[in-house]
Amino acid sequence: METEHKILISRIVACVAICGLSFLPALPAWAYIATFALAYAVIGADVVYRAVRNLFHGNFFDEHFLMSIATLGAFAIGEYPEAVAVMLFYQVGELFQDIAVARSRASISSLMDIRPDYANIEEDGELRQVAPDDVPGGSVIIVKPGEKIPLDGVVISGESSVDTSALTGESLPRDVSEGNPVVSGSLNMTGVIRVRTSGEYGESTVARILELVENADTGKAKAEKFMTRFARYYTPAVVAAAVLLAVVPSLVSGGNWTVWLNRALIFLVVSCPCALVVSIPLTFFAGIGGASRRGILIKGSNYLEILACVGTVVFDKTGTLTRGNFSVTAVHPEIISGEMLVELAALAEMYSDHPVAVSLRSAYGGQLDKERVADVKNFAGEGISAVVDGREVYAGNDRLMSRAGVEAKQCEKSGTIVHLAVDGVYMGHIVVSDSIKPEAADAVSGLRRSGVKKVVMLTGDRQDVAEEVSGALGIDEVYAGLLPADKVSRMEELRSSGSQKIAFVGDGINDAPVLKLADVGIAMGAVGSDAAIEAADVVLMDDNPLKVAESIRISRRTLRIVVQNIVFAIGIKLAMLLLGALGIAGMWEAVFADVGVTVLAVLNSLRAMRA
Repeated sequence: METEHKILISRIVACVAICGLSFLPALPAWAYIATFALAYAVIGADVVYRAVRNLFHGNFFDEHFLMSIATLGAFAIGEYPEAVAVMLFYQVGELFQDIAVARSRASISSLMDIRPDYANIEEDGELRQVAPDDVPGGSVIIVKPGEKIPLDGVVISGESSVDTSALTGESLPRDVSEGNPVVSGSLNMTGVIRVRTSGEYGESTVARILELVENADTGKAKAEKFMTRFARYYTPAVVAAAVLLAVVPSLVSGGNWTVWLNRALIFLVVSCPCALVVSIPLTFFAGIGGASRRGILIKGSNYLEILACVGTVVFDKTGTLTRGNFSVTAVHPEIISGEMLVELAALAEMYSDHPVAVSLRSAYGGQLDKERVADVKNFAGEGISAVVDGREVYAGNDRLMSRAGVEAKQCEKSGTIVHLAVDGVYMGHIVVSDSIKPEAADAVSGLRRSGVKKVVMLTGDRQDVAEEVSGALGIDEVYAGLLPADKVSRMEELRSSGSQKIAFVGDGINDAPVLKLADVGIAMGAVGSDAAIEAADVVLMDDNPLKVAESIRISRRTLRIVVQNIVFAIGIKLAMLLLGALGIAGMWEAVFADVGVTVLAVLNSLRAMRA
């Protein structure tokens, strides 16, 4: 518990104890008044001080001013217990608010635990601990079990399991070994690994995430801006109404000044807008904190509010709904075996860095002998020819087969078709394609359950491939064969064709223009991607598309809580203002209408933390 909270609790206890002295028998009138004056000084001196200080700074109508005028006025008309009670319960409400804000802020600040304290650099056979900021890019660092990985990099030796839960929300650790990338902020669990850093600390994932988290509450939602403007006009209006309530009826009736002054003071106590001014930003902050614990980083409450209103979600395909890495999905041999067909294709593509060539070599899996391959020729947009074991091999599309003088057989499967011909004889074909993520179908159906009306896919891939993916996932509209500029044009058309808010979900690397153009840009699989963190409004720290629907559910739940607090607080206050003006509600009811409503609204706001 923070020191300020302890001090406030001590003052509350002292105030209650002092008030207890008023129940002593045969207490003189001056002692009775002095007891409550002392209790008021203990519990309310800081509020009165802030009210006076703010008056000199031109802030005339804040909550401290309302509380001070109401309670000092109650003292003036002899309502001593009520004056102390109003200030006491106001301070209790402030305590609840402070604790609630601290809890909500802690849920986001807990991410600060991912900040690494040091990095291990090996010098003269010994490890030396240095600050992560002092490690230049391209250095080799050693990370032992139980230590945080301080900088992004690639494992050059060793094996281990790495806990990325603080970044992604994933509960299962990832196994890493030589050649695997690792990101700063992850926890090394089991083995010693040597990592070659890919950049300086300021460019690392953990540094960018911490900067994002620290600025998460800078963007204000429309509801927050409205309440700020509302309080600016509402508070002076109710002060003027209270003055009129104290003066006009007394002038008209020719007396009863004390009665109407008391009602005016009750009016002031009830009118304090604490519940709205505190609970609305707290709710958004709690929603952002709850999302961050699930690996969903929202850059501000304005984006959270927009996310709650999204009616159309547009997905990029590669790396978002599909795995983003090509693999052999089918082998259709004609004369030779399937194993031999893959081996010949891998040998022919031995020197190519094209993703299709990489997938063919990966499918073969064996050691390739360079001595077996000669006279490699590349035909742009068609494929490759090479002499393998003394035979002429053509590997490519149907246009290359025409060049080789053979007829390629058609394949019903979608994907990239690699046909093979050897010495002018057709040997079969291999299908290379990008596989759909196993969570993708549930992600699309989850969006529909969350209230999203339309799901669209934009891709630069071929029409047949795009239609197969969209058909498998139940996507409403698909646009294929798009260049980056075409995606921007299509997004502009989608925005102009309807009134619904549009979210675009991409990998954040090649889709930055579309991420910026959408009402809310969502970058997924962003661990290690600087471009994603920079371009997007919402960053999903893993590549699970289910998180898209989850982020929308969190935002809509948060917005529902905001609406609940607004309706509840305004409804209760309007009713109590009317009852106070009519003399039906007294000072105790006014205390409940102010402090009680504030505490209940704050407690309701904390529900947004539960993601």
